[in-house]
Amino acid sequence: MKIESFDYKLSGNLIAQKPTVFRDRCKLMVLKKKEKEISHFYFYQIDKFLNKGDVVVLNDTKVFPARIFGHKETGGKAEILLLRPNKKTPQIEWTDKWWIIGRPNLKIGQRIFFSKSFSGEITNDFGLEKIIEFNQKGEKLKRLIFKMGKVPTPPYIKSNLSEKELIKYYQTIYAKNLGSVAGPTAGFHFTGKLIEKLKKKGVVFKHITLHIGLGTFQPINTKEIERFKISSEWGRIDRRTVDYLNEAKKSGSRIISVGTTTTRTLEGFCKNGKLSWGDKYIDLFIYPGYKFKFIDGLITNFHLPKSSTLLLTCAFGGKDFIFKAYKEAIKKKYRFYSFGDSMLII
Repeated sequence: MKIESFDYKLSGNLIAQKPTVFRDRCKLMVLKKKEKEISHFYFYQIDKFLNKGDVVVLNDTKVFPARIFGHKETGGKAEILLLRPNKKTPQIEWTDKWWIIGRPNLKIGQRIFFSKSFSGEITNDFGLEKIIEFNQKGEKLKRLIFKMGKVPTPPYIKSNLSEKELIKYYQTIYAKNLGSVAGPTAGFHFTGKLIEKLKKKGVVFKHITLHIGLGTFQPINTKEIERFKISSEWGRIDRRTVDYLNEAKKSGSRIISVGTTTTRTLEGFCKNGKLSWGDKYIDLFIYPGYKFKFIDGLITNFHLPKSSTLLLTCAFGGKDFIFKAYKEAIKKKYRFYSFGDSMLII
């Protein structure tokens, strides 16, 4: 399967540069798979399509200021994006060694200076990903990163939002577990008021965690989709949540996944139709042809061409149907990507 077949053209003025003033006032496109129907609403009207007993699953990961700027010993500028500690832990530990991606042209042995007292040396090079060893660790490293780091918004967001505004908006309202370098954008549209309204209707909300790293936004660098290997990301589902979700699935309740990260977590923890509990690194790459084991509905944004998130959406909704929906979204001037509008596929 060729990656080029998942390309499409989009005018730059449809790339959302900031969120809607009110999170749930974005547009909502509703796709009914069996009927092949496309309809148009606003996100606050999603209650029309969620029923009593439906279980909405959210990714409660929290974004941290993972982009740091410095300079090389030669004086040239340098930029790194922290991906995860070089230690398999359930939460961030502020160890001195971190996996990163960086630019420009960072090499083993290079030292990067972020301030007079804060620096790091590239110790390992695995191509796109590298390891940096900082001269600080623990709470001191955490304070420095939060002081100097920037919100890691994607490069296509070029708005003049302040760091304070980005910290507020590039985050879900239910973010809890610190560890992501990108926001779980499908969840940006939920407000506390909307969640309470849905709960009163009988919709149940459950949380899982997937710390978003390179796997979610990693470009597909192979011509044939099947040859691509996605980077792993750490995920967790606790036992109580697993027990509830398994029972709900068994009883016929719909499992509505909020976002591609939640979907990869649920599907990655599922075997023979049942979820397991615990934590692990997930490297599940979902593309058309994949047979979904657990989810019944998907809430997602409009994704980049030729991206793994678009491939997952096409796998769930059907490529032809999704591309028809994207064509209609462009015609009706939907807002695309991280701060853009929403889609519900059921």
